[in-house]
Amino acid sequence: METGSKIESLRNMMAKEGIDACLVPGCDAHMSEYTGEHWKSRQWISGFTGSAGTAVITRDDAGLWTDGRYFIQAANQLAGSGIRLFKMGEPGVPSYEEWLAEVLPQGGCLAVDGTSFSAGAMKTMTDALSDKAATIRSDLDPVGSVWEDRPGIPKDRVFLHDVLYAGRDRREKMVEIRESMKKRGADYYLLSALEEICWLYNIRGNDIPYNPYVTSFAVIGKDTSYLFVDPDKVPEDVLGALAADGVLLSKYTEIYDFIKDIVSPASILFDPEKTNISLVHSIRPSVRKIEAEGLAAPCKAVKNDIEISNIRDCYMKDSVALVRLFKWLKDNVSEKEITEIDVDNKALEFRKELPLFVELSFGTIAAYGDHAAMMHYAPTPENQYTLKPRGFFLLDSGCQFQNGTTDITRTIALGPLTDEEKKDFTLTLKSMIALSTAKFMYGATGSKLDILARMPMWEHGLDYKCGSGHGLGYFSGVHEGPQRFSMKPNNAVLEKGMTITDEPGVYKEGMYGIRTENTLLIVEDETTQCGTFMRFEDLCFLPIDRSAILAEMLSTAERTWINRYHSQVYDKLSVYLDEEHQVWLKAETESI
Repeated sequence: METGSKIESLRNMMAKEGIDACLVPGCDAHMSEYTGEHWKSRQWISGFTGSAGTAVITRDDAGLWTDGRYFIQAANQLAGSGIRLFKMGEPGVPSYEEWLAEVLPQGGCLAVDGTSFSAGAMKTMTDALSDKAATIRSDLDPVGSVWEDRPGIPKDRVFLHDVLYAGRDRREKMVEIRESMKKRGADYYLLSALEEICWLYNIRGNDIPYNPYVTSFAVIGKDTSYLFVDPDKVPEDVLGALAADGVLLSKYTEIYDFIKDIVSPASILFDPEKTNISLVHSIRPSVRKIEAEGLAAPCKAVKNDIEISNIRDCYMKDSVALVRLFKWLKDNVSEKEITEIDVDNKALEFRKELPLFVELSFGTIAAYGDHAAMMHYAPTPENQYTLKPRGFFLLDSGCQFQNGTTDITRTIALGPLTDEEKKDFTLTLKSMIALSTAKFMYGATGSKLDILARMPMWEHGLDYKCGSGHGLGYFSGVHEGPQRFSMKPNNAVLEKGMTITDEPGVYKEGMYGIRTENTLLIVEDETTQCGTFMRFEDLCFLPIDRSAILAEMLSTAERTWINRYHSQVYDKLSVYLDEEHQVWLKAETESI
């Protein structure tokens, strides 16, 4: 079905049910950023494939809201669909809540699938529509009712994540969680976020591409723990290991009845931003609800010593593969026809040879020229470019290893560059250095430091419509909370042991995109009479293209940083390379 036909079918259903508007989030039942095919309702109804966005369909209008990472992509994918693009965060652009509050008729009805809409989002929506005396129905799955060939819920097998890599066993983790529950006065802790469940129980799966997750819910009681999962997915070894540590299994769909069976005076803790409203509605009114940010997320975000050691190993392996890739690319771009997909495939070929490799950590962004101005561009046979020996090529990619996750971006010059391209590349480098070399008081958050990366660009009238970095999972999702670098307020303190990316960029529509991304480890620097100071330590060591740098734009400190960094790159990687690649790497890391 074409998008127009899908919307027509949805509107026919709306008319029968007396619904004035349908809200279609991009989430699954676990509020995941990336979802399995079964939950891609927003993508199915709109045609927009980005990871962030919400669609609203009314009787006579339709809109899609997404952020700056996807403005160009969304405009292209929505063209001719009849769905208007609302660029979130832009001046004068209403949020979807504000828009609905304007267009919904008095006493009107809004429908949203309650299993894919969070309790926190429902509260915001309810408040926004309070003056309209509107009804919000969350007992329907509007898009699901007209999606005839909808894929089923994934059934891939669950496997154990060895403590050799995890660093801590599930018993230790459950003890830590129960201590936090006790402090909050909670008898039960409901977990919906897949990454937190997999971390807690040291399990992994293959239910979502690039994300080693198991479609499941979990509940931690004072003495017993529960995992709600399709039993056909759980092999005997996993079943036995979980049972030995006091984890009981129930069917995935039984979570709602389990929650209903909890009675007063019990209390249940949940994160309203990560728990769907249908689950919250299952809690008896007499049971005390404790709404709090997830207890598992901050524990998971702080990496233990074994994890940190393994992450270093992962970045070393991945960087060796990318050195091989970039040498191959620069050696051949003038000699043979190479497309964006060719580079993607070649990178995967090199990475598959790496020890403990599982899969990529996200769909590779292999973008030449103006394609790189789309932050999350994905090449297809229909839209891909053939690379030329000039201009920029951007590669944002990473791996899932059994012992960690990587995320690296480099923009490389394939030949001659314009003065503007070199200037923007150098500004991106200056921004990356400014953030990575920061020394800051303990207690700072990423939103307080984000400005450091933007200052070099702001001085030249440039900015980028996204955050400056995100937390990085460990054999988990490439995007991890609660830490992040962003202008949006964030209360997560940057703790010792957290990992976070540093990735400013310049994006000029119709011209090119530039991004340089390293991953940083948060460490203690010193303690003085003023308190404890923190700093960042580089985990990723890969050349930054010297041929694109305008050395005269660098300060003495910045020049010292890049030369020291490149010296470390050569020292760390050369021992894993043959002589031919050592010679190439030596030239790429010469002092400026």
